[in-house]
Amino acid sequence: MSMTDPIADLLTRIRNALGAKHESLSIPRSKAKLAIVKILVDEGYIQGYDVDESGPQGSIQVHLKYIKDGVPAITGIQRVSRPGRRVYRNKDEIPKVLNGLGVTSMSTNRGVMTGASSEKNQVGGEVLCSIW
Repeated sequence: MSMTDPIADLLTRIRNALGAKHESLSIPRSKAKLAIVKILVDEGYIQGYDVDESGPQGSIQVHLKYIKDGVPAITGIQRVSRPGRRVYRNKDEIPKVLNGLGVTSMSTNRGVMTGASSEKNQVGGEVLCSIW
């Protein structure tokens, strides 16, 4: 079975693992997924990750983060741009998630970055997902 949207698959696996209160999850490795996972670590939504290079593709082991009483650090994670409907924004139209409380992940010509850093670097791009 071919995967049409690997980023949506990543977000769904994270959502499901948080719902099942897992400590960590494993996902197939790709540059785009690794960039999104790095953003989640930098913004404090997950504890960390390990990259396993073995096999043809390799995998990313994502270590989830819970606040007190098992409440997940991520309350919502949503795909914005999809293969069937791409969403692009220029540097002046970068969406804010919950008035700046959440994070937008953008794919720009300078790599995958948060909405805030793409505003700072004055670049627009494809809006990949929103995390809050």
